[in-house]
Amino acid sequence: MKHDLPDDQTLYSALVARDPSWDGRAYVCVTTTGIFCRLNCPARDPKPENCQFMPTISACLDAGFRACKRCHPMHSAAEADPAVKSLLSALEADPMRRWREGDLVARGHDPSTIRRAFKRTFGTTFLDMARQARLHAGLTTLANGGRVIDAQLDAGFASPAAFRAAVAKHIGLPPGAFKSKALLRADWFDTPLGPMIAVSDTSHLHLLEFTDRKALPTELKRVYKACKGAMGFGRFAPTDQIEAQLHRYFAGDCAEFDVPLALHGTPFTCAVWDMLQTLPAGSTHSYSQIARAMGRPESTRAVARANGANQIAIVIPCHRVMGADGSLTGYGGGLWRKQKLIDLERQYAPNESEPA
Repeated sequence: MKHDLPDDQTLYSALVARDPSWDGRAYVCVTTTGIFCRLNCPARDPKPENCQFMPTISACLDAGFRACKRCHPMHSAAEADPAVKSLLSALEADPMRRWREGDLVARGHDPSTIRRAFKRTFGTTFLDMARQARLHAGLTTLANGGRVIDAQLDAGFASPAAFRAAVAKHIGLPPGAFKSKALLRADWFDTPLGPMIAVSDTSHLHLLEFTDRKALPTELKRVYKACKGAMGFGRFAPTDQIEAQLHRYFAGDCAEFDVPLALHGTPFTCAVWDMLQTLPAGSTHSYSQIARAMGRPESTRAVARANGANQIAIVIPCHRVMGADGSLTGYGGGLWRKQKLIDLERQYAPNESEPA
């Protein structure tokens, strides 16, 4: 089913006005808190730049956001089913509990019935929702610079192995891929557009992506395979470097990145990525313009594929590439982020009144 939402300004105005007509038709996800709300939530208004609007509860959950405890956005969808409402209340009361099918039976529920009810209402099962709540707590700890053991405990996992297995499944790698003394290390940090994961070795950044990108598992597997080595939790200097540079970028201080990059692609793909890094902040270009600039005017589609395969977001600015008609085109991090990045970079655009 297709859900079309109006522009962010319209939805933000509805949020500020607490417009009840939008209840159930759109939700606001607040990137600074990791929480999603109804548009008529009584909580304090978030800043516009921290808002991401979603058409469904399922989309909010898939993006890693948790339900607000003031407006209870999931309860309205569950009102018609007492069993669903009861389990949601139980999950809110104890989000770290490890739920099993036996727990559902003990509460007088048929697991298959509950599975269908949650899939129908939220697009996910109750047990998956409970696992996601626990895992989110652990990932939040990692994103805030916490130790793996602290993240494990925050997520309610009894052993490091179980936590690593859950995280590995979440991001698409086998548990054995994560070693304590690995050549590659993955770590999380927060940004105004949501958490990002960075993978680096001692000298180069290999991957930088938003954690909710659907292609992230595939990208991690590609990096893991290309490096022929294990991956671990933690960070090296390039991760600290890119986190600091992104902080300056989002603060409006600097749009230049000089962290060394390790590119995993064909020679043509890497050539496209090199070309993208020459595009000045505040500018936009079409695929065909990039193809012509590379002396390959017949390779517009190949340029588009290389653009979509970019696995170092923002630093390799694939968000500066638009459709031939100037419209937003596909962006792995979500079109809403692409628009936010383009808007942000307007402050970096060269002053046309200045001499070239």
